[in-house]
Amino acid sequence: MPNNTRRIVILSEVQLRKTVSRLTSQIVEKVKSLDNLLLVGIPTRGIDLAKVIEKELMSKTGIKVKTGIIDPTFYRDDQNRVGTRLIKATDIPTPIEKKEILLIDDVIYTGRTIRAAMDALNSWGRPKRVMLLAMVDRGHRELPIQPDFCGKKVPTRKNEIISLRLNSVDNEEGVFLE
Repeated sequence: MPNNTRRIVILSEVQLRKTVSRLTSQIVEKVKSLDNLLLVGIPTRGIDLAKVIEKELMSKTGIKVKTGIIDPTFYRDDQNRVGTRLIKATDIPTPIEKKEILLIDDVIYTGRTIRAAMDALNSWGRPKRVMLLAMVDRGHRELPIQPDFCGKKVPTRKNEIISLRLNSVDNEEGVFLE
């Protein structure tokens, strides 16, 4: 990150942990059977956030919820605008028929990543229900997609960036506006 960039803390490490705890409590309340739940992370930080949510659910309930990965890159309708990155292998560890799927992403912005992820997920089968968890909702939606579970709403300018940082990957933890 360039030194001349200003960085604002949206959620400190402690606030992030409290937010994850609140979100997992909401999941436990909303999902009738955690045994039927599949957490599906969206690259890049959604994958790591899914692991954090999985550990917190295990801590709260004693139930090990399965996790998977869905890479929506080839399902995007805006690849020329967002560019490409190294593709992450999709890994769905169980048939999704009749499963409750919780898509997990770090930041929701236009809604296009989530739409693409749902299209990619549909190629694996027809789940009972698909829900969405986003750590940060920054607005600017282009599609009518809203998270079922949201850590924090942070109105931003289109040229600003929100980043979720996790100790397991970044050696620091928090949510930052850059």
